Amino acid sequence: MCGILALAGCHGRPPAALAPSPVVAVAVHPDGVPPEATLPGDVEARYNTPLSFRVGGNIVERDVRLGDVVKAGQVVARLDPADLQKNLANAQAQLDAAQHKLVYAKQQLDRDSAQASEKLIAPAQLEQTQDAYTSAAGQRDAVQAQFALARNQLSYAALVADHAGVITAEQADTGQNVTAGQAVYGLAWSGDVDVVCDAPESALAALTVGSVADVTLPALPGKRFTARVREISPAADPQSRTYRVKLTLAVPDTSKASVRLGMTAQIAFASVQAQAQAGQHPFTLPVTALFHDGDSPAVWVVHAGTDTLELRRVAVGRYDERTFSVTQGLQDGDRVVYQGVHTVSAGEHVRVVPPLHPEDFAS
Repeated sequence: MCGILALAGCHGRPPAALAPSPVVAVAVHPDGVPPEATLPGDVEARYNTPLSFRVGGNIVERDVRLGDVVKAGQVVARLDPADLQKNLANAQAQLDAAQHKLVYAKQQLDRDSAQASEKLIAPAQLEQTQDAYTSAAGQRDAVQAQFALARNQLSYAALVADHAGVITAEQADTGQNVTAGQAVYGLAWSGDVDVVCDAPESALAALTVGSVADVTLPALPGKRFTARVREISPAADPQSRTYRVKLTLAVPDTSKASVRLGMTAQIAFASVQAQAQAGQHPFTLPVTALFHDGDSPAVWVVHAGTDTLELRRVAVGRYDERTFSVTQGLQDGDRVVYQGVHTVSAGEHVRVVPPLHPEDFAS
């Protein structure tokens, strides 16, 4: 009897069912307004060119630094001119010698021509004198070209900005030996200003050269600028799979001084905006609700009745600092998990609790 009681005591009670995990979920509703289809971009100069010496040498002077404004024709750097000056002196000496030989050959030609007219010398001797003069003239011309080249090379020891603009890069410093064509500075030209952005495939179909866009700059609140698409890359970037779009920014004279290179921008395309307005109204969710299903964005949805979780893929129309806009994948009234998206799993039974501070999730 004791043994039976002992064996009966070995069988424990069946484990109690786990209580549903609490999750913060909120029933979502459409915003009532279509999303503003914008793309991030930045302000760039229309033309960016490297500044480099046309001859090699050692940099002995740099007159501008990163961010400096330069004028067309301004000297920005210099090479050690010693070797170039010696080359010019050598070319000058050769030119003087060639010029002297040409003068002598001309005098000899004049004498022989006078004697030949009096039948005092043979015609062959006159022909030789004429040939010597022609050779001296050709030698003088060749040496004169070498002298002009040496003089130009000496002037190339001074690096001159060919356009007005802003120094955007420094690739060489004082004391460094550089070769001909090696970049020393990067120069962004003054004048036309572009806004550059990367457009996804979904927006590419609505964009054409000449499309109008509204541009806002966070650094200049309250101001809106107009831009037109002037170039769309024919091929996608191999890493981001986006297409580079360049727009010409129309800047009023009163705002040219305030719009600076490198400023970030938000670009709203009229054609893309119209396409967005034709679709359904979005749901604005806090970024804490964003998860992923493979490479696609997704959110956790609590099924009504069963209170189980489903990982649902969604289409995101816009990302903001604290929120994102869902354009496809959700229905009015769906309960979306707002917090703890990394601690739950598909099919899990949960208990929905409201957020303690709903204002924290307001857009």
